[in-house]
Amino acid sequence: MSSMPSQDRKRKISWIDFIVVAVVIGFFVFIAQRISSVLIYKWDWSMVAPYIFYFDDDTGEWVANLLVQGLATTVRLALYGIVISALIGVIMGFCRTVNNLFLRMVARVYVEFIRNMPPIVFIFVFYFFISSQIMPLLGVDDFARNASPATLELIRFFAGDPLLFSNFISGLICLAMFEGAYITEIVRAGIQSIPRGQWEAATSVGLSRFHVLRYVILPQAVQRIVPPLANQFINLIKDSSIVSLISIQELTFMAVEVGVSTTRVFEVWIITAVFYFVICYGCAYTFTRMERRMGRSRR
Repeated sequence: MSSMPSQDRKRKISWIDFIVVAVVIGFFVFIAQRISSVLIYKWDWSMVAPYIFYFDDDTGEWVANLLVQGLATTVRLALYGIVISALIGVIMGFCRTVNNLFLRMVARVYVEFIRNMPPIVFIFVFYFFISSQIMPLLGVDDFARNASPATLELIRFFAGDPLLFSNFISGLICLAMFEGAYITEIVRAGIQSIPRGQWEAATSVGLSRFHVLRYVILPQAVQRIVPPLANQFINLIKDSSIVSLISIQELTFMAVEVGVSTTRVFEVWIITAVFYFVICYGCAYTFTRMERRMGRSRR
């Protein structure tokens, strides 16, 4: 029985690791000293802490405040956004590889249009188009206003404030369309990375194009798509801050509001950066473990 590859063995901590950690700690200490000496900034974390959690005297419980509420909205946008954008990306990715010229052109125009437009411009243009044209047609505002108390609670749990339900849906659609263009290219590259000979061999035994995709190409392509797709999910978490410009009350929007109201700008943005770092690093660590597990299963 062959031994495990060296990259799968547990890495031992060496003296180089201690040096790297010491350098990083020293760097942050230096930055803190420079801020205190150059900016002459008086730190006051006590003014910011209640915007994370506060104690409600009426209920006798700790309640999530603006920053945590914004974090929850960011997580919702990321989770829903990756599902919708993945669906768009898979469909458009298939269209990019089919023989039908019309479908290829539609997918190509979609990808090139979004990838060559600044994200802020795209979000602004499509948000106001969707919110002013699509949302009234779908009756989202009327649905939220006339919903029963139980339905309002469901909306509050899954999308935040029911009064901002239409804004949330509009921002989610914009974000999903933007990220879907990049996932389209990931899917296209994954499918086209499979050697052409496998298509020809599967077709020669009588399989239709659909069955070739389902049984031969996709099982191999998925293994190549998952790592960049996981990285795109992390990018989506960070890109969700763009929708703060269209008044979607996610973490960045709330951080701006709290920073203005408390004038504790550095404290607020440091906390915000920690929130983003914890979420993104946690996702990156999870996806790395998943990728290693998938790598072992392929052996």
